[in-house]
Amino acid sequence: MKLKSALLFMLSAVASFPVAAQYAPVGDKIKTEWAEKIDVDNVWNEYPRPIMERGEWANLNGLWSYAILDKGAARPEKYDGEILVPFAVESSLSGVGRSLTSEQALWYRREFKVPSKWKGKRVLLHFGAVDWQADVWVNGTKVGMHTGGYVPFSFDITGALKSGGGNVIEVRVLDATDKGFQPRGKQVTNPEGIWYTPVSGIWQTVWLEPVSETYIADLRILPDIDANTLTVGVEKSAACGDVVAEVRVLDGGKVVATGKALNDQPVEVQMPKGVKLWSPDSPFLYDMEISITKDGKLLDTVKSYAAMRKFSMAKDKDGILRFQLNNKFLFHFGTLDQGWWPDGLYTAPSHEAMVYDIDKQKEWGYNMIRKHIKVEPATWYAHCDRVGMIVWQDMPSGEMCCPWQNRNYFEGAEFVRSAASEANYRKEWKEIIDCLYSYPCIGVWIPFNEAWGQFKTVEISEWTKQYDPSRLVNSASGGNFFHTGDILDLHNYPQPEMYLFDSYRANVLGEYGGIGYPLEGHLWTPDRNWGYVQYNSVDAVTDEYVNFGEQLLKLVSRGFTGAVYTQTTDVEIEVNGIMTYDRKVVKMDERRLKEINTRISHSLDYLNK
Repeated sequence: MKLKSALLFMLSAVASFPVAAQYAPVGDKIKTEWAEKIDVDNVWNEYPRPIMERGEWANLNGLWSYAILDKGAARPEKYDGEILVPFAVESSLSGVGRSLTSEQALWYRREFKVPSKWKGKRVLLHFGAVDWQADVWVNGTKVGMHTGGYVPFSFDITGALKSGGGNVIEVRVLDATDKGFQPRGKQVTNPEGIWYTPVSGIWQTVWLEPVSETYIADLRILPDIDANTLTVGVEKSAACGDVVAEVRVLDGGKVVATGKALNDQPVEVQMPKGVKLWSPDSPFLYDMEISITKDGKLLDTVKSYAAMRKFSMAKDKDGILRFQLNNKFLFHFGTLDQGWWPDGLYTAPSHEAMVYDIDKQKEWGYNMIRKHIKVEPATWYAHCDRVGMIVWQDMPSGEMCCPWQNRNYFEGAEFVRSAASEANYRKEWKEIIDCLYSYPCIGVWIPFNEAWGQFKTVEISEWTKQYDPSRLVNSASGGNFFHTGDILDLHNYPQPEMYLFDSYRANVLGEYGGIGYPLEGHLWTPDRNWGYVQYNSVDAVTDEYVNFGEQLLKLVSRGFTGAVYTQTTDVEIEVNGIMTYDRKVVKMDERRLKEINTRISHSLDYLNK
């Protein structure tokens, strides 16, 4: 789904900013090579929603004004300086590098113009993600409020726009981090160990989009390879009787299947014989064109894509329950991928930087990534779709009590949440599933990790499975295990070990490894770092990794059907990454890494013969 450059509105066309010389990254921490190429007039210009693409949009990333005030204070009369959006205020690449307390508010302001060719259209203001509460005004008129740090949201700002003149966006952000109950993953006020620097404010792309009076608001794409159908739910912006939704499926520009439905009925498309299936070895994607019409008049049209694939489980010849992809056995093998950056924190310096991590893991022979305690931009999942990377998606943890100490394994004690905390967890978990539902790469949902705030496990797991029966549910990765969900997930450091087995569920090693190697010149904190075990050479680290891989292969025959190695990169004081935190050094022999990984990823192939 490539966006033609002619369709891209550059920042200079929609706003007036200070010159680039006024911006500079802050701090003395290590940085990636992409951070050294930052251009404030060309930051994160990739189309931000590849699963539902329109031809026209305007990117609002770049330099905004910012101020940090007491959270009860009125709108700022003057601002503290410029901040580079979409980087969190605490990050180096924001140009600010300041923390935000639970008693403060972070304010943003910028001017923009609506392209004249959009006259007569509705205008939507989109935010990829803001951590955590965002109140938004346009020209002094409040257009909306959103809570939740991990999903996109938008407001129709048409009624607040000035005709023929400049416009002003103002955003107020509140973020309590670990002083509140909201999901916040690894963020803490005082970073140490496995806990990292807070992320506050806008951390994904902000953009404008022109739409019709009635437009396509969302898509819900569901493949069924057994029935050879593709079902597409087409959500409209408003009720508008007798609207026909049409889906055209294309292969190499040629239409191979079509379907129509009236009003709010999902479109069921019968796919052609010999349908092409998606897998890590052959990640084929069909293009789609979706339109809605009324009385023969086109209301809206978008481009999308889909994959024909199926995630399921089945027993092997020995009665062990195993993962299957497209009705064939497949061992899921990948890394614990936290998606943190030394310069951008939650936000990679660029799209190129972000996909580099995915591409390297593909090169190393993995077929899966466990996205750990974080949700990425939509373009991350789209790239996994394109290259064939299965994703296990965690729910970011939030309010918790005594991590690890509650782990009693089967039927263990659960955390008791406040009513507000529970309601918010359910809201944000549903929103995460909704926004990622149509991406083919998502294979497993993980509501809880290591008993961190784990509550009502059976209820949450069964709701997740009922809400999306097309994926597998890993109820509690390394946490308190209940007789629910599809997977029993063990954590063991440093070496692989199987100390529990469930004959009614698939058995996986959700975390192991953590082989550390501190490399001078590439450390977040040179005098303070740790790994589960530490070595001092590429050969030593690689030898231990291969040793663990051989141990894991022996456990596959005993029942493991998936495993996750910790981890893709170093993160802050952790030095147990395959790559350094700045991505400048791979700390293992890549040839040997790929060799053992390929053996593990294909360890169940014999069952398909």
